[in-house]
Amino acid sequence: MGDLNAKADYVFKVVLIGDSAVGKSQLLARFAKNEFNVDSKATIGVEFQTKSLLIDGKMVKAQIWDTAGQERYRAVTSAYYRGAVGAMLVYDMTKRQSFDHMTRWLEELRGHADKNIVIMLIGNKCDLETLRAVPVEDAKEFAEREKLYFMETSARESTNVETAFLTALTEIYGIVSKKTLSADGDSDKSASLKGTAILVDQDANSGAKGGGGCCG
Repeated sequence: MGDLNAKADYVFKVVLIGDSAVGKSQLLARFAKNEFNVDSKATIGVEFQTKSLLIDGKMVKAQIWDTAGQERYRAVTSAYYRGAVGAMLVYDMTKRQSFDHMTRWLEELRGHADKNIVIMLIGNKCDLETLRAVPVEDAKEFAEREKLYFMETSARESTNVETAFLTALTEIYGIVSKKTLSADGDSDKSASLKGTAILVDQDANSGAKGGGGCCG
């Protein structure tokens, strides 16, 4: 397994984005600490958690950033996205409006982040199937059109949460490990992809784009 306290070979900054109350903080708590808080309060400003894991024998430290979805916090935008190599675009599958807002969130993300950022579309709360307001087909179509990875999750039931993050992190690792991102010769691997031309294999098997339904 290796020592998870060892110095990280890579540090990947991943941002969570989406409307308020779609479960971004719950997804983060489930992935980073395997916790779920029924009485979770709205996030104020920005916070992040880290989790170290081994990918292909290398120590990867995932730095997952979470921010409030409310409009009044939009001022944090550019600093929030700076250096991000991955993004989890989260909507609540019981709230159609949160899915309809994905286009706007994606626009904002692409306006501020590196163009090669790995993006995972997440339909959260898939344990509430009877309240579903967003058909899987709609989400898959959107993901395929925008070339995103897609998965439905349940932070409450712990369904697909780790798989979603691992799929994104493994894809990021596959891209970053092929590049020397530290232009100044510093041995510390930079989390920024600026100035790096990256080609993503559209046929990669790790969490195929547009795939990944819930609970199965």
